[in-house]
Amino acid sequence: MLTHRMPMSLAAGCALALLLPWRSAIATPSWSDLADFELCPGMSAAMARPAGIGERDVSISTFTHHWTHSDEHKNVRSLNLRQHLDDDRFCGFSLFTNSFGQPSTYLFTGKFWPEPIPGLPRVYASVSAGMLYGYVSRYKNKVPLNVKGFSPAIVPSIGFRITPQLSIEAHVLGTAALMIGADWWY
Repeated sequence: MLTHRMPMSLAAGCALALLLPWRSAIATPSWSDLADFELCPGMSAAMARPAGIGERDVSISTFTHHWTHSDEHKNVRSLNLRQHLDDDRFCGFSLFTNSFGQPSTYLFTGKFWPEPIPGLPRVYASVSAGMLYGYVSRYKNKVPLNVKGFSPAIVPSIGFRITPQLSIEAHVLGTAALMIGADWWY
């Protein structure tokens, strides 16, 4: 079994380098900038609100359909946590086994559209963008722009609310696959 762990200092360095809000193109960040840094702006205010009002969701997925068959493909299993913010934005993370059975993670932010199709209030859509870690060793070329296991990702999704707390979602995983999951909103 192939396993690979992400060095935490490398992950923290990449996150700061990509997400630190610079004051200007030539400014150098100061320690006070780092003290005020929020990985996901608005997250601390959202987390201070009580649970139970549908601003958080956890989802699981155990079904993935790959567009092209390969004997190397494994079924992707995923656990996702998402915090909804003001202005229909969200931030979250996903822990999953990738298409080749490797442990992987996805840290993301995104936009949520509660009713993209007028007259269908239970249908919603979202798109997330973030940093993917996984796809290492012989699978490093299976995702674009992979540098030592890190690569950018964009995931469009569409969902259907069965109840106010339960929904199903379909996630398009680039040109590789479609993943179906269930979400619990709390």
